[in-house]
Amino acid sequence: MAVCHSVDPTGWRVILDEAVTRVADRFVRAEPRRTAGQFVEGLLSGVERKTCWSLAERAGHDDPQAMQRLLRTAVWDADAVRDDVRDWLIEQLGHPDAVLVVDETGFLKKGVCSVGVQRQYTGTAGRVENSQVGVFLAYVSPAGRAMIDRRLYLPETATTAQQPDPDPEIIALTVAEIRRLLNAFVLALPLPPAHTLHWSTWRRTSQARARRSHYQRRLGHLA
Repeated sequence: MAVCHSVDPTGWRVILDEAVTRVADRFVRAEPRRTAGQFVEGLLSGVERKTCWSLAERAGHDDPQAMQRLLRTAVWDADAVRDDVRDWLIEQLGHPDAVLVVDETGFLKKGVCSVGVQRQYTGTAGRVENSQVGVFLAYVSPAGRAMIDRRLYLPETATTAQQPDPDPEIIALTVAEIRRLLNAFVLALPLPPAHTLHWSTWRRTSQARARRSHYQRRLGHLA
C-alpha cells in the first residue's frame, strides 16, 4: 500500500475502499471479494500477530474459514490484482522524478515445507540460515511510496527436493535476474521511473563499511 508522511484515518478508509473497488472484478464471488478487503485491512492494522485467526477475529468472523478459503481455494487472479493495484498506485503517486527501489529480503523458517526454503545467506540474519528469499519492488516519488511487485526466489535445489518432477515451464532465476525482470515489467509502463536504486547493493556496502569502522574503533580502544 502507499505510504506518505501522515495518514488521516478518514482519508485512509477512502483510499482503501477505492483500492478494493479497483480490483473487485478480479474476484468471481462476493465473499472472497469482501474477505480480501478485510484481510488487507487486518494486515495494515495494529494486530500483533497476523494470522488467519487473528485477522478473522478482528473482522468479526466466528472462525478463520473465510480467510483460509481466500488464500487456499477462492478463485481470483493474484497477478491481475497486483497489476490493478500497481496501475492505481502510479496514478496516485506518479511523478517524473520517481524511482524504483528493489531489494531482496529473507524470511527465516524452521521447517522445510514452505516453497523455496533452503539453507542460504539472508541479510535478515546476516548469515546462512534456513530461509526463503523474496525480491520486492517499490515505487518512490515525492508524493509517497508503495510496494508494487514481488517475486519469490526458487533455488533449484529446493525446487527439486520439494517437487521431484517440477513444472517444465518454471524457469529458475537468480536473485539478480529477478530484480532485472521486475524492473523490465515496470519500465514498460506509461510512466517509467527515472532510474533504479539498487538498495540491496548499497546496504551490503554500507554494512561492510560499518563493520570495518566498528573493528577499527575497537582496535584503537584496545591499543
